[in-house]
Amino acid sequence: MIDMTFASFLTILVISVIVALIMHYGIAYRALNGVDGFFAKWVTGWLGAWVASPVLGHWFSGVKISAVYIIPAFLGAFMGSFLFTAWGKAMAMRPRALDLHETSKAA
Repeated sequence: MIDMTFASFLTILVISVIVALIMHYGIAYRALNGVDGFFAKWVTGWLGAWVASPVLGHWFSGVKISAVYIIPAFLGAFMGSFLFTAWGKAMAMRPRALDLHETSKAA
């Protein structure tokens, strides 16, 4: 899928926008608030959807738009957006966990 057509690019772009909207505004799963969090989910969702067909496989050839298998693309976009947000939340909590650990040693 490295040599994709413009139609495939647009299909993945639309899928990743839909997923980013659902993740950011629909269920409000956020590490970053505002537009920067939405765009980060959009980019990671696009990467997830792009990688999904080669990794997950080609499911349901009837549900394909311009060489993009829709179901694996949606699953990949959700995985990419979720992993980005989970990683961001884990990094945000990391300093607090270290501070708690250091204060318990001092006591």
